[in-house]
Amino acid sequence: MIEAVIWDFGGVLTTSPFEAFTRFETERGLPVDIIRRTNAANHLENAWAKFERAEIDIEAFDELFAAESLALGAAVRGKDVLPLLSGDLRPEMVEALKRIKTRFKTGCITNNLPANAIGSEGGRLLYIAEVMALFDHVIQSAKSGLRKPDPRIYRMMVETLEVDPKNCVYLDDLGVNLKPAREMGMTTIKVTGAAQAITELEAATGLALR
Repeated sequence: MIEAVIWDFGGVLTTSPFEAFTRFETERGLPVDIIRRTNAANHLENAWAKFERAEIDIEAFDELFAAESLALGAAVRGKDVLPLLSGDLRPEMVEALKRIKTRFKTGCITNNLPANAIGSEGGRLLYIAEVMALFDHVIQSAKSGLRKPDPRIYRMMVETLEVDPKNCVYLDDLGVNLKPAREMGMTTIKVTGAAQAITELEAATGLALR
């Protein structure tokens, strides 16, 4: 029996930044996927992880990301990456969230950037008040000091919602972030597109979501 649906924000309720990454790399003649590979390397303690936990400021992130990307083939300034995070809300996913909220508890776990980060206000983690109000509880990495895939951030959510993980559905666009949720017993959905995600969410919840 499903009690709660827990959502990632960027890449789930908004479009993914990966296309913008690819476009930037092509325009600059950079190695293919250099930005994603830099984000993935040492993903628990790299520049991106530290910035999302608000452990370093934007200047340190800028320099550290450049050093990490250089080690993988080409220096990319962190400040150049942040504006690429722009994403648009997916209206069909917002509609699904609204319908979910009428029947189940809702939560959002998001790895986000400090409020003063360039690009974060208009980026893929854009906090639209009307959408964020649909969640019973929101956990932000930049405020909590924890980030996915740290299992503690998922436990924090289920404890706050007062639900059994085995009765939860969790959606994310990154497989590495789905693994801890799945290990806790959650039903997980890897979001590759809105239509696919909604189909799987309908199957998991038994609700018509469009």
